[in-house]
Amino acid sequence: MHRSRIGVVLIDHPEESAAAATTFWSGVLGGPSVSAQGPSEEDPYLELPSLPGGVGLEVQRTGSGTAPRVHLDIETDDVPAEVARVVALGAEVLEDRTGYAILRDPGGLVFCVVPVQREQEFAEQAVTWE
Repeated sequence: MHRSRIGVVLIDHPEESAAAATTFWSGVLGGPSVSAQGPSEEDPYLELPSLPGGVGLEVQRTGSGTAPRVHLDIETDDVPAEVARVVALGAEVLEDRTGYAILRDPGGLVFCVVPVQREQEFAEQAVTWE
């Protein structure tokens, strides 16, 4: 038995557009002003105001030339069990990394299965799977 939930929506942009995208999405959401630099070299994530239900929203700086996209992180208390569950539903594992996995859904969209990132929200909202 394990639990999971969609924990974060990531807006991925290559380094060439990450700063502009960060400023844009912060303005769309009415959030505080963010650095025009966007996510830093050391930390490619910049957190924006959370979505309803405590789902995180972040801009992620990706590698140069990477196509912009939106992807989801499914957070779970058992990464291998959640990967097995979504693979049984039709997902394909693209990369199995230390502690998390990158997958593709049957329609071609990339998503990740990651350990719990937001403890309180996870405890309140995760679905339990047998």
